[in-house]
Amino acid sequence: MFCSVELGARIEQVETELIATGSAAASARLGTEEGFVIPIAGGVAAFAEYGSPLNKVAGLGFAGIPGADEFEALEKQFAVRDAPVQVELAHLGEPAIGELLTARGYRLVSFENVLGIALESAADPALPTDVEVRHSGAGEFDIWLDVIADGFAHPDTQGVVSHEEFPREIIASAMRDLTAAAGVQRYVAVNEGTIAGGASMRMSQGIAQLTGAATLPDHRRRGIQSALLAARLAEATAAGCDIAVITTQPGSKSQQNAQRSGFDLLYTRAILVKSAADQPSGRAK
Repeated sequence: MFCSVELGARIEQVETELIATGSAAASARLGTEEGFVIPIAGGVAAFAEYGSPLNKVAGLGFAGIPGADEFEALEKQFAVRDAPVQVELAHLGEPAIGELLTARGYRLVSFENVLGIALESAADPALPTDVEVRHSGAGEFDIWLDVIADGFAHPDTQGVVSHEEFPREIIASAMRDLTAAAGVQRYVAVNEGTIAGGASMRMSQGIAQLTGAATLPDHRRRGIQSALLAARLAEATAAGCDIAVITTQPGSKSQQNAQRSGFDLLYTRAILVKSAADQPSGRAK
C-alpha cells in the first residue's frame, strides 16, 4: 500500500480529531479551565490533564508552517501547567516545521510508525474457534481496563522501547473520555470462558483507527491478537471504511504482527519534546 502526502494528511486529520475531542472531554469531566485545545496550522495542541497521553501537538505539516509566535503562545500554556510540549510530526509533512522546532530547542526523543491496510484487500485470517470477540459493555469497563493495563505492563521486549509510561488511573481517565466523546469502541476476546484480551477502535472519515490491543501474558500465542484484529477489520469494512491504520513502536512485535497480517508501513512520526524548564513562562488564561 502506497501512502501519498494526501493520504498522510487524511490520517493525521483523523488523529487530530481524536486528540482534540478526547482533550475537550477531559476538560468537561474535570470542570476546570486546566485543559485546552488550540488549533495550529491544521493540527492541534491539546492538554487534557497532567500526565495524560492526550497532551501533545498533532497533525502539523499539511496546512502551512506555524509562526514562531504561535509556538510561543502554546508553549506558555504548557509551561504554566509544568508540562513538556510533545510534537508528533509525520515525515510526510512540511520539512521546515522540523527545522523550526529544533531551532526552538525541541529534542528528538523517539519515533513511531503508522501502518495501514486497504480494507477491500484484507484477507480473512484463519482464526481459533475457541476465541470469541465481542464489544465490551459499559458495566465491564474496569475488567477491560485491567486486561489492557496488565497486557501493557508485560510487553514483548522486541524493538524500540517506548519513551512513555502511564499510570493505570491516567489510562482509565483517557479511555473513558475517548469512549464517551470520541467514538472509541472497546472489545474483549474471551478464551476458555475468561476475558483474555482487549482492544479498541475508532472510525472516522472512512478510516478505522486501531487504538490499542493487549493480551494477558498467560493467554499469549493462542491467536487472541489475530481474533481481535479480524473482528475489528470486519466491523470497519461493514461500516464503509476503506483503510485501517495502526501505530506501533519501530521494530516491535506489534509492528511485525501487523505486517504479517497485511499491513504496510505508511510513514513515521518523529517525536520531538521541549521540557517545561525550556519553555517561555506565562500565565494560564
